[in-house]
Parts: sequence; structure tokens; C-alpha cells
Amino acid sequence: MDMPQNPGDQFQQQGQQQQQGNSQQQQNQQGNQQQPYSGPAQIPQAVDRDKIYQWIAELSNPATRENALLELSKKREVVLDLAPLLWFSFGTMASLLQEIVSIYPYINPTTLTAHQSNRVCNALALLQCVASHTETRSMFLQAHIPLFLYPFLHTTSKTRPFEYLRLTSLGVIGALVKNDEVEVITFLLTTEIIPLCLRIMESGNELSKTVATFILQKILLDDSGLNYICQTYDRFSHVAMILGKMVLSLAKEPSARLLKHVVRCYLRLSDNPRAREALRQCLPDQLKDSTFSKCLKDDKSTKHWLAQLLKNVETSPPTSAQSNGPDLSTPVN
Repeated sequence: MDMPQNPGDQFQQQGQQQQQGNSQQQQNQQGNQQQPYSGPAQIPQAVDRDKIYQWIAELSNPATRENALLELSKKREVVLDLAPLLWFSFGTMASLLQEIVSIYPYINPTTLTAHQSNRVCNALALLQCVASHTETRSMFLQAHIPLFLYPFLHTTSKTRPFEYLRLTSLGVIGALVKNDEVEVITFLLTTEIIPLCLRIMESGNELSKTVATFILQKILLDDSGLNYICQTYDRFSHVAMILGKMVLSLAKEPSARLLKHVVRCYLRLSDNPRAREALRQCLPDQLKDSTFSKCLKDDKSTKHWLAQLLKNVETSPPTSAQSNGPDLSTPVN
């Protein structure tokens, strides 16, 4: 079942608004002609192609790169062919990767400044643009570019620059998984993205938890992803433990958006016979009682998923009647 707007897009927009808030307020004061594009009811400002080409060329020059990153990141929603322009122009991807790796020395020890975070996040926004485009997504994967972002996902600092860095990095991965392509999931399963997402789901802020859970959900919705997680007790139990902790946390501080993805993850797990049997023992009581009734009052889709989950778990056949494989409810000695 397709999901609504990618949460990664939402926090990317919020991040850009944080960076550009002051300048946009000044523009809005100048009149309607200067107001930014905000929806389909308005006509977007004409794109100066020569300016776009100039900024792309300026990415290769360290002296002009910072402003070019900022300007191009602002235009990535209105220049529909920006991704192929970035990918196929000489030296551009190397320049963006140079921005990424230049931050590595500042993440351990944690000395990253807000200015450095904003700058590298503009580079990450352009990478997200490339990851989202059908013409460049496959090449983006084949070049293993997502691996350059994993050091950022490993960080645990709670400071704003690091939170923003993790959120924007997750947005790139979220853009990759959004279109449910088998090639993307196959690639991600060869990396450490699942444990990285699980750690963020446990300890991140609400936005980062939401995007990380969205990524896990998309992996689970692919048959190879579901089979991978349900292949061993350790993998399944780790996922089930983190989801359980999130339910307990959501019972105290409800978030309908985050709960939607958590329930969808549980529902997909219940499609696997052995996982469904294990969920009979470890599914949190808060999902079985009325704990989230108020939170889900107006969310018909999540209420439907939750009802289907409970039905699946309650009607689970005995383990002996299921397909061959390890028992996911008990560890292997």
C-alpha cells in the first residue's frame, strides 16, 4: 500500500525554511512579485537557465561553491532536470562529495558548527535531488554514493547542527526508497542501513524517528526486505524490540504521524508466518487496548492497519504448521 508524502521531503522543507527564513521575510515585505512559490495555485517564477548553468559551473570552484550550493538547493524543486544536469556535468558530483567528506573530521570529536552543517546540508539536498530522479537514481546507487552519508547517521550528538545533518542525510535515503524499486532495496540490504535506522528510531527526535521508520517500512514492504529481517532471530528481535520501545514512548507522547509508520511496520511483519507467531508474544499491549484511540480518531488508514494487524496475530496458526525456518520467538542457542 502506497504511503503519503515522504517524511524526508517534509523535514527538508523545514530545514530550508530555517536557513532562508530571514531572507524570505525580507522578500515578502517587498510585495507579491517577490513571494516564493508555495503551491500549485500559484505560477512559479521563471527559471533563468543561464544562472543555473553558472551555479553548476561554480560548484567546481571552492571559492564560489558555497553560494552555488545555496542557490541551487533553493531551485531544486522548480528545475525539473536539475538532477541530470548535476550528474552529467563535469566534476560536479566530485565537488558535492568533496563537501561531504570535508565534514568528517568535525563529527568525531563533535565540533561541527551550524554554518558547516547548513553548508553540507545544501550539498545533501542536491544529492537528494539526484537520488529522486528516475534518470539518475540507478547510477547514484551504482556509484555507492549513499555510503558517504553513513558516517553522519552514525553520529549521536543531540546538538542542532548534528540533528539537522542526520535528518537531511535520512532524507536522501528516504528519497531513494520512496518509489519502491527493487534495485534500491537490494542495494540497501547490503549495507548497514537497518541497524542505523533502528538506532535513530530509538534515540532520535520525532522527525528523525519518523523518517528512519519510513525507511524501515519501505524495506519491509519489499519481499526481499521482509525475508531478510525475518531470516534470523537476532534481526527480527532487534526490529521488534525497537518498535516495542517506540510504542511505549508514543503512549506517553503521542504522534499520529510516527504511529502510522510503526503500525505499518508491524502489519508488514505479520505477513511473515514465523514473525506473526512471534508477534503473538511480543506485540505491545498498548496496540491491543484503547491507548491510541484518541490519537487515531481521525486516521482511518492507520485504524484499518491496526485492526488488520490484530486480526493477523490473533488468527496465527501454530508454529508447527508454518513454513520451515528458525523460531523467531526464542533465540537460537
